[in-house]
Amino acid sequence: MVTKGVANSMLVLRIVALATSAATMALLVTNTYTFQNGAELKYQDFNSYSLVVAIAAIACAYCIVQLPFAIYYAIRQKRLINNGFLPEFDFYGDKVTSLILGVAIGAGFAVSVELKKFIDERIKGSDDLKSTYRKLLIRGFVSCAFLLVTFLSMAFVSFISSNNRTKKQLNPY
Repeated sequence: MVTKGVANSMLVLRIVALATSAATMALLVTNTYTFQNGAELKYQDFNSYSLVVAIAAIACAYCIVQLPFAIYYAIRQKRLINNGFLPEFDFYGDKVTSLILGVAIGAGFAVSVELKKFIDERIKGSDDLKSTYRKLLIRGFVSCAFLLVTFLSMAFVSFISSNNRTKKQLNPY
């Protein structure tokens, strides 16, 4: 039996992860700028931002799948399916989701920081070009900050789910 506080914290952390991963996707998908000559710059022009959106979508989908189970777990303090599958699914799913979120955060922050540094140091003259890229990169940086909150939420859920999993295992000795 799990305490009500643990079950509620897992639910709240999953909701936070869902909201912040959705915010990440919304910020990046709407991240489109037009130059004075009519050319457009989108998040899809950068493979790293496309990776961030894809992994945020995976995290969002995982949270949507887990949310009904977390709600039931918070209300009843017991699992919806009692055969031991859900603690295992939580354990491995939370770990994998946390790891891929870490990859996305690294890729997103890296492209934002490095490309901003490159533009500031190497591109002379065209203020339109610099300001447009800065706007895109700043928004990418902010979206990765939201994804960092998603990662931290999933990491805490991962710690809790591993603790719940080890409590359920019987001592073979």
